[in-house]
Amino acid sequence: MAAPEDAVPPLDANSVPRHVAIIMDGNGRWAEQRSLPRTEGHRRGVASVRTCVRAAAELGIRYLTLYAFSSENWRRPRNEVSELMVLLKRFIRRDLVEMHEENVQLRVIGSEDHAEDEVAKLMREAVHLTRNNTGLVLTVAFNYGARDEIVRAARALAIKAHEGEIDPAAIDAEQLEDHLDTAGLPEPDLLIRTGGEQRISNFLLWQCAYTEFVFCHAFWPEFTKEMLAAAVAEYQHRERRFGGIKARCSA
Repeated sequence: MAAPEDAVPPLDANSVPRHVAIIMDGNGRWAEQRSLPRTEGHRRGVASVRTCVRAAAELGIRYLTLYAFSSENWRRPRNEVSELMVLLKRFIRRDLVEMHEENVQLRVIGSEDHAEDEVAKLMREAVHLTRNNTGLVLTVAFNYGARDEIVRAARALAIKAHEGEIDPAAIDAEQLEDHLDTAGLPEPDLLIRTGGEQRISNFLLWQCAYTEFVFCHAFWPEFTKEMLAAAVAEYQHRERRFGGIKARCSA
């Protein structure tokens, strides 16, 4: 179901989703519709990230996870990937101080494989600098793929079992979760995808087992605080069952 994008009804402050994940889709298509280079769409998309981070904090969302760059995105044209890396480095350098001042804690999930040394270094420094902040927890999924994440977690458990640290028969879902990139984060209550597509695209496959989905027709460069609030309003009208009886959405 598409999220309403016009008037937004008043939100129930007691049932704002604690964790919202977003697949930021449509930068390239936004640019192409305007006869602009795809890289311009990515530049405009960075501005939407800033808007979304501020809006999430204002709406009372505690955790925000953004799908910034998938492990499959390396297949894109070299110049587009290079521009994305430039934008990512610029975002960290220019926005980190402001995020730190606003008490945002930054986390990064995904693999450092193939990443430029400078990008990986900047991310590690940003995570270290903001590690004690107590406000919004912003998780950036960079070079991330959910299948790869699950394989890496399973491999880590297999190594521990082989070395006798754990009993293979005792491995359960909780132990696997502890070895995922998102260990320590709550599962997303709400996942939003912009750009009109209705698929998960290898994002948080394990974590989204009971997540509510809202699909927004607007491209990511068009995403506003009002659209985020509209998605939250849609979430608040859902009934979450978790395999059991009906239950209204709550934080």
